[in-house]
Amino acid sequence: MRVLVVDGANVVGSRPDGWWRDRAGAAARLHAALVDATLDATLDHAEIVLVLEGAARRGQEEGVTGRIRCVHAVGSGDDAIVEEVRERRVAGDAVDVVTADRGLRERVEAAGASVIGPAWLQSRI
Repeated sequence: MRVLVVDGANVVGSRPDGWWRDRAGAAARLHAALVDATLDATLDHAEIVLVLEGAARRGQEEGVTGRIRCVHAVGSGDDAIVEEVRERRVAGDAVDVVTADRGLRERVEAAGASVIGPAWLQSRI
């Protein structure tokens, strides 16, 4: 299975649109855009995992909406993303991670994932 793991904080932070004033609202808009992109087949991954941390967690409940699974990081969002990658790779899934965070990029590549920049995702949602 091909899985897309989205670093919610990094994707939201990639556009200076005032997200910092309403992190929960920005997370809710990102989730809604991901749902829309799966409905019109712009994103064709079998599953999309949206990882939210901090105040952004208030914007979307954990759970599944269509092909989108929202995960709330208890601590570090980066740690939650790396753990998700490791679990999915053990299961034999191909994993793409959307982030521009250099440290996270190195960690997920070492765990066997491919990395895609936020601009790629933003152009599709």
